[in-house]
Amino acid sequence: MSSCRDLARLLVALAFGAGSGLALAQANYPGLGRTATPQEVRAWDIDVRPDFKGLPKGAGSVSQGQDVWEAKCASCHGVFGESNQVFNPLVGGTNAQDVERGRVARLTDTGFPGRTTLMKVPTVSTLWDYINRAMPWNAPKTLKTDEVYALTAFLLNLGDVVPADFVLSDANIAEVQKRMPNRDGMTTDHGLWPGRGLGNGGVPDVKAVACMKDCVAEPKVTSLLPDFARNNHGNLAEQQRGIGPQRGADTSQAAGGASATTTTKPVVQAATVAQASAPVPPKPTAAAKPGLSSGAPSGAQALALAQKYSCTACHGMDNKIVGPSFKDVAAKHAKRPDAKAYLAGRIRAGGQGMWGPIPMPAQSLPEADLQVIAAWLAAGAPK
Repeated sequence: MSSCRDLARLLVALAFGAGSGLALAQANYPGLGRTATPQEVRAWDIDVRPDFKGLPKGAGSVSQGQDVWEAKCASCHGVFGESNQVFNPLVGGTNAQDVERGRVARLTDTGFPGRTTLMKVPTVSTLWDYINRAMPWNAPKTLKTDEVYALTAFLLNLGDVVPADFVLSDANIAEVQKRMPNRDGMTTDHGLWPGRGLGNGGVPDVKAVACMKDCVAEPKVTSLLPDFARNNHGNLAEQQRGIGPQRGADTSQAAGGASATTTTKPVVQAATVAQASAPVPPKPTAAAKPGLSSGAPSGAQALALAQKYSCTACHGMDNKIVGPSFKDVAAKHAKRPDAKAYLAGRIRAGGQGMWGPIPMPAQSLPEADLQVIAAWLAAGAPK
């Protein structure tokens, strides 16, 4: 109780100090600053606490969350939350025993290859709040309340916390909290929480003295995998790990990036199958050269669609983000006689390997919008 009173006094003092500072500033410098309006305060006061204070009313199902996920989230976080080399994995490493116990056993397993969000997060409010305020990456705070509920439900279903037919809402979220795999995993028993009532008085390590003697000798590489054995066990890039961004190298290619020996097998992307069946348009003549003059969509129209379907989360106009820029994609493929059909097939089927090891998930945008984006890229991605 004493710690609660201390905290209350501190908050009152801070609030008083903030108000006094504003009054002092206005007294000495008339016209500087003003009191925030209730509407402005509400626009920033969007946090959701572990006791669910601040949680708006709403609901969303797992199936609805899957639709939103595939449209706005999978390009960065993977179809199943497995992520890639840039983003940390969200799902994996938990089981039914963890849900029952409330503590994830693999957090203390030094042999486990990674740590996922669902392994660590103790409160479902943390998931809801972060998705609501920060996602999607390229357009934060644009998700509707019911979409946030649906995405949270989808993630929890991937972690086997809720069933596939579950509908998460403000009415049942407290019950879901009781099934969080690591709900009892948070502790203040360390030195990162100073003050009475917080932890057991652990002492932070702020007085370490660097040791500069008896250092371990720098290791030297004494052997290498010979080139002829590089692909002996199949292409490692196709042998995806289940958890985390640990991805195998493309061993169908030599270490320097050139083609490997004739005994290696090339990486076959799923997109190739889709592209093989795509109709090949006639070779353009000089009068019908691909470009805006041949009826290609405007840059503004195509970029609006790219933003709508979250393509701009990974692709910049002129710069690489996660994947290549639109200009780089156009420069690589625009000269192909079947550029539009080829690019549409790549977008629809997704793939990995052409621009590096980070995969692009298959995209589920409508066919008409897909053709607009593909035509724009085939025309050279004009602005």
